[in-house]
Amino acid sequence: MARMMYREAVLSTIAEEMERDENVVVLGEDVVGGNGTAGGPEAIGGIWSTSTGLYGKFGGDRVIDTPISESAIVGAAAGLALSGKRPVAELMFADFIGVSLDQIWNQIGKFRYMFGGKTKCPAVIRMAWGAGFNAAAQHSQAVHQMLTGMPGLKVVMPSTPADVKGLLRTAIRDDDPVIFLEHKALYGVKGEVPDDKDFMIPFGHARLSRAGNDVTIVSTGLLLGFCEAVADKLAAEGIGCDVIDLRTTSPLDEEAILDSVEVTGRLVVVDEAPPRCSLANDICALVAEKAFASLKAPPLGVNPPHTPVPFARELETAYLPSIPKIEAAVRKVLSYR
Repeated sequence: MARMMYREAVLSTIAEEMERDENVVVLGEDVVGGNGTAGGPEAIGGIWSTSTGLYGKFGGDRVIDTPISESAIVGAAAGLALSGKRPVAELMFADFIGVSLDQIWNQIGKFRYMFGGKTKCPAVIRMAWGAGFNAAAQHSQAVHQMLTGMPGLKVVMPSTPADVKGLLRTAIRDDDPVIFLEHKALYGVKGEVPDDKDFMIPFGHARLSRAGNDVTIVSTGLLLGFCEAVADKLAAEGIGCDVIDLRTTSPLDEEAILDSVEVTGRLVVVDEAPPRCSLANDICALVAEKAFASLKAPPLGVNPPHTPVPFARELETAYLPSIPKIEAAVRKVLSYR
């Protein structure tokens, strides 16, 4: 096991897959990097440093700097995938997805269905997402709820460096389009990562990061760590929390959620998206429909308010679900007897 940062897990996995399969190519804005040094020693590999050194190792035919056009990036990835390549395309911020929605929603997500299963589209679209970085409303949004609702796409949201490694490798080797969402506030987080170059995590298998019999807490991304902190605090009071890291929202591990709620009878879903049509509401509805007889309290969602993400540090902190807000929700569902 090696210790590495979240961003390093992204970079090393892409590099290993490019070494393994010559059909894996990388494209995006500034993925070569380097302020004109063509991927030389000064290259940082984009603003997130997730492609550093790839150009020098694999060359310009496989590491492609693109114009500032998300529709072109995703459209090129779609064409490459249909032609037998395995593109890993980067959108610098998930917020920019709007101008490439036709390519994502109406094209890559539907190719297999449009052609009766006779073709495949193994494209990975990577995006940095989420608040907590003071990047204002157009660079801090959660988009997973919208993408999860689009049939034909697989949506992945790793919360740890190890999960980055296992899930990104699975995404690159998958024959269907995958949206790979990397929370920008996690890029510097360190953790242990398996050394095995074939380490993979299957989609649709959630991770139980804390175990307990009193409350089920479901989350992913940056807020998962907040949920773990709440669970650790409550454990000292004799309150046990199952904390479930979804890992993927499409496919969703319904079984893990329902099995946990059947034991605990209480559910709190912590989601960085605004409440209307959110993942939190979707999972609460799922549990109300399929595990109603097990519930001892109404399922609760913890979301930001239904507003754009504020820029001011104090307002952004107030906007996001916090450890006190999550703890209050857990105590509220525990108050029902």
